[in-house]
This record gives sequence, C-alpha cells and structure tokens, in this order.
Amino acid sequence: MNIENAAALLMVSLLISGCGTLNTVLREDVAATRELRQQKTYCKSIPRAYSGAAFDFCLLHAAPDPTGRVISLVLADIALSGGLDTVVLPYTLYRQVEHGNIDIYR
Repeated sequence: MNIENAAALLMVSLLISGCGTLNTVLREDVAATRELRQQKTYCKSIPRAYSGAAFDFCLLHAAPDPTGRVISLVLADIALSGGLDTVVLPYTLYRQVEHGNIDIYR
C-alpha cells in the first residue's frame, strides 16, 4: 500500500467515524447529544430530518476549536452527510413525526 492509498483510507475512516448522519441516525439520541455537548455547541435541538447536516452545522456553531481541525473535518463531512440524509429521509421523516427533534440540552 502506498502513501496516497493510506492517506485516502485514513481520511475516509475519519469522515465516516465523524459522519453526522451516522451519529444521529444509527446511534441512540443520547450518544449524539453527548457528542454535541462535548463540543460545547450552542444548538438546543436538531431536527431528525437531515439530522446529519444539522449535526455538522451545530458543530460549526460551537465554542471555537483552537486547533482548527474540527472545522475542516466538519466542512468535508457536510456534503457526505447531506447525501446520506437524502437516502435515509423517509426513515428520518417517520422518526421526526413520531419523536420530534433531538434535544441537546434538556
């Protein structure tokens, strides 16, 4: 495996592990809200429909990150989350109607 393949694999794994859609759709609400609270976001809740993109925007609307790494990863993840959110839209619309928004701070 050459350096380019290793770097690409590392970037994809970082994006997938930090993907907003995976954090909000496949994990429990508690895990997603814990992640947003740790980043000290100012968002109070996020909708379940397009929750991955909303998750990423909430990460951008958080206390400043002195290293700047979070911002670059979130910006790269917004497009990926938007695409995945569109794929799971029927499921998240159902969940939105049944359960409402994901509350971050109760």
